[in-house]
Amino acid sequence: MSAQADDLLTNIGEDTFTKEAYFPTLIFSTKVPNPEALNRHLLQQIRTIHNQDEKGIFRSNFRGLGGWHSKNFLHQQPAFDPLTQRIHQAGRRISETLGYDHRKTLKVTTMWSIINPPGSSNKVHVHPGCYWSGVYYIQTPENAGDIEFTDRRTVHIMNQPSFKPDQKRSQENWTKVRFVPRPGKMIIFPSWLYHGVDPNLCEQQGADADRVIISFNLSQVKA
Repeated sequence: MSAQADDLLTNIGEDTFTKEAYFPTLIFSTKVPNPEALNRHLLQQIRTIHNQDEKGIFRSNFRGLGGWHSKNFLHQQPAFDPLTQRIHQAGRRISETLGYDHRKTLKVTTMWSIINPPGSSNKVHVHPGCYWSGVYYIQTPENAGDIEFTDRRTVHIMNQPSFKPDQKRSQENWTKVRFVPRPGKMIIFPSWLYHGVDPNLCEQQGADADRVIISFNLSQVKA
């Protein structure tokens, strides 16, 4: 390096260094306090629907492994109003947080239940035709199957840099994130975000071993 280049490098002060975050992927969550009574009520309603329509419909669930998926209109049934209204409350908080047009509101457009007995799971998928999607956990025995979200930017999965060994990566460098299901917890995420559910590895027997959830989609409608 020439003396002139060295002088330009060392004698003009420290460069500024700024970190800015754009295009973040937001995941919201809520927790119902003391959810036992609500979940008992929801579970009873879901079991009744299941008994009336054991075949259900096929979506992301593996029917051959025992997974069951209800029809998509549970939000239209008064019995599910206690949960539907909580979802709408969360939708209002999302709208306020993100500065959405106050003349529109996030409303449930489809809502369904999934029962995953031991051995069943849900393949990775997205939810087209809506803005936000979510899951509410009703019955989640131990090892019932985590939900996993995957970075939608393929380059971060196929071509990762090396990181410091024996040190946890910063959250900005994660390519996957997992949530352990807990009764009363609700997770709301962008509908385009890839997600799937691990197999239910619960060792219990009978209906208590089932992983039972309600999923839903949210879209903007006129307030």
